[in-house]
Amino acid sequence: MSALLQPHALSPAMPADRLGRPLRELRLSVIDACNFRCGYCMPADRIADDHGLDAASRMSFDEIETLVRGFARLGVHKLRITGGEPLLRRDLPSLVARLAQVPGIDDLALTTNGSLLARHAHALRAAGLQRITVSLDALDPTLFRALSGGRGEVADVLDGIAAAEAAGFGSLKLNCVVQRGVNDGEVEALAARFRGTPHVLRFIEYMDVGTCNDWQPARVVPSAELHARLHARWPLRALDAQYRGEVAVRHAWADGAGEIGFVSAISAPFCGDCHRARVSADGRLYTCLFAADGDALRPLLAGGETALAGHVGGLWARRADRYSELRGSPAATRRHVEMFLIGG
Repeated sequence: MSALLQPHALSPAMPADRLGRPLRELRLSVIDACNFRCGYCMPADRIADDHGLDAASRMSFDEIETLVRGFARLGVHKLRITGGEPLLRRDLPSLVARLAQVPGIDDLALTTNGSLLARHAHALRAAGLQRITVSLDALDPTLFRALSGGRGEVADVLDGIAAAEAAGFGSLKLNCVVQRGVNDGEVEALAARFRGTPHVLRFIEYMDVGTCNDWQPARVVPSAELHARLHARWPLRALDAQYRGEVAVRHAWADGAGEIGFVSAISAPFCGDCHRARVSADGRLYTCLFAADGDALRPLLAGGETALAGHVGGLWARRADRYSELRGSPAATRRHVEMFLIGG
């Protein structure tokens, strides 16, 4: 076994859950409002236009910083800012600057739909943001507009990617959720567009996150099928994981044109190495992407980061989530938190 894949020794501050998984990464939502209405996340016929616009329901920047400092005390070193659409959060670069200074956080990233990125990319880079992931489910303008609920323009997202490049973000991750009969015809076009660039395109199997997206197994396109299609046109070679628990299986274009990834939570669950916690904008902790309920952390923040860390450590120690491995069994939960509340 390579050193990369050796089990990590747990530090005294780093709790392990009931399956022996440490807590290393926090995905933190700063707002659950979004300017898109994508069908697999926040469908317009289910979610009101003004959802998530009540600022009083969100944690303040002070509360967020205390929360992140508490998680860092437990051994979290990777922090990803999510939404909703996080760029809707007012003065986000100032929050990024504060979080970039938290001891122990050495990987600070943001996931966005990219539509507002062009106007914020330079400020985010200057504030200390290290990495950006952009959701991009189609290149065809008409299809992209339809997938965003009639709210988005692919040209704005491509402008955002260009702005991020100009700001100094050398390699972005570009996530495409593939649905059979919806946007599976875009796979080769997306690959052709980003081959030869430093960006990493990742194809994600359509997942049963939340309850409002009417998920159907028949709409899942297995990663193996996508790999076969792409490999037939542009040969691929497998790459090693960069760290234990990496969700995407990495491949390189054999001709040297860059890297691509596949996230296969349906066909090849990776619960056994999941070390991610999620916190919603109102301060609730979810220990699984498919959790039914969260634990309220906001009332604890007044007690400071040390008290928060102690409480979260206890919650994590009781964690035994492995929904993707149980999917379809009687033990699997049927009610899931909505994706737009915890950022996927």
